Amino acid sequence: MKNSGDLTHGPITTTLLKFTLPMMAGALLQQCYNIADTLIVGRCIGSGALAAVGSAYTLMTFLTSILLGLSMGSGTVFSLQFGGGRMDQLRRSIFVSFTFIGLTALGLTLVMFLTMDPVLRLLQTPQEIYGMMRTYLWVIYIGIPFTFLYNYGAALLRAVGDALTPLWFLAFSVVLNIVLDLVFILVFDWGIAGAAAATVVSQGVAALLLAAWILVRRPELRVRRSDAVFDRRTLGEIASFSSLTCVQQSVMNFGILMVQGLVNSFGTVVMAAFAAAVKIDSFAYMPVQEFGNAFSTFVAQNFGAERRERIRRGVLSALATAVAFSLLVSVLVFVFARPLMLIFVRPEEEDIIRVGVDYLHIEGMFYVGIAILFLLYGFYRAVRMPGMSVVLTVFSLGTRVALAYWLAFTWLGVDGIWWSIPIGWALADAVGIVWYFRLESRKALWAVSVS
Repeated sequence: MKNSGDLTHGPITTTLLKFTLPMMAGALLQQCYNIADTLIVGRCIGSGALAAVGSAYTLMTFLTSILLGLSMGSGTVFSLQFGGGRMDQLRRSIFVSFTFIGLTALGLTLVMFLTMDPVLRLLQTPQEIYGMMRTYLWVIYIGIPFTFLYNYGAALLRAVGDALTPLWFLAFSVVLNIVLDLVFILVFDWGIAGAAAATVVSQGVAALLLAAWILVRRPELRVRRSDAVFDRRTLGEIASFSSLTCVQQSVMNFGILMVQGLVNSFGTVVMAAFAAAVKIDSFAYMPVQEFGNAFSTFVAQNFGAERRERIRRGVLSALATAVAFSLLVSVLVFVFARPLMLIFVRPEEEDIIRVGVDYLHIEGMFYVGIAILFLLYGFYRAVRMPGMSVVLTVFSLGTRVALAYWLAFTWLGVDGIWWSIPIGWALADAVGIVWYFRLESRKALWAVSVS
């Protein structure tokens, strides 16, 4: 009998889309946490506060990527075990990974508080917004354990084919975040600290509710006393997948953080434009990012079940879907770049709008590049080759950062930063695709053990 959440049977495209849609909706809602802060702060406090929140968002994305990468890596192991029907092994992996990542989250929280000022100086934060950004981050850092708890629970449920449940708790949390933003900023007059507090409280609610739901409603995932064992094999597998996926996610966002430092060196106008444009960017390609994550779960379950031909057909289906969607989004972002910027920026702040529109016109034309890259990340992670995802990330981000600094200070100025992004995507795509066909031609891809 087919298990609930089993992705090893049924029409491939339909199965992928049904699994992906709740993940897409959840990812878009996740963006609403910072979007609400950005929108309300930009409109109610001003462009300085908008620049502070935007720069802090880039830093928090890097920190979240560490916990998200660890959770996603564990999720791949969960999918392989679930696809192969090894439930006892799955519960042991849950115990080991929860302990491992939970301790990492607590350590990360401590480190970020201790290094707050050096990090702000490293990001070349302008003096006029330094205090606001520091205040915002001080509150946000309190919520790092909640970020871990929600992302871990969501990764666990998605690994066993349930992408819908995390969505409901996240939707409630996003609504709560918006309400608290308005109350803390407009009623209590807490300023930028109020925006941060609203985010932390709402994330905490989502995390605790999701954890309680898993414990009560999914008894097959509940760790028993006999499962609470740190055996070397399980720990090694979890550490390998989690650490490599964490490196891939954090390298990707560390490169973005380095670009943020370059952006900051051009002043508050460019910072504010970049802050608003990145939010639009996040909404634009977040669906294909989640499609790549769903594709990874699909491949991992079928890899664990040793259904090779279904994976090959899934690759073609996923590629066609991701390319078609990203081309459509590129057209929409290019055409509506200015109206989209006006969502976050006052009409009279024309310099900020102009810089943001330039960014969206350049980078937004090439979303197909990152769509293919997300599929490659997910595929290599799922077939027990997470190291290849790291290679592609380093290749993409290394190229991007080097080009951004070179083009910005030699030929193109600020536009050089924007052009470096799609060039990095394209080069990494070429490497990943060539390597895939090389493995296929040598039959090496399917020689990897699934035990």
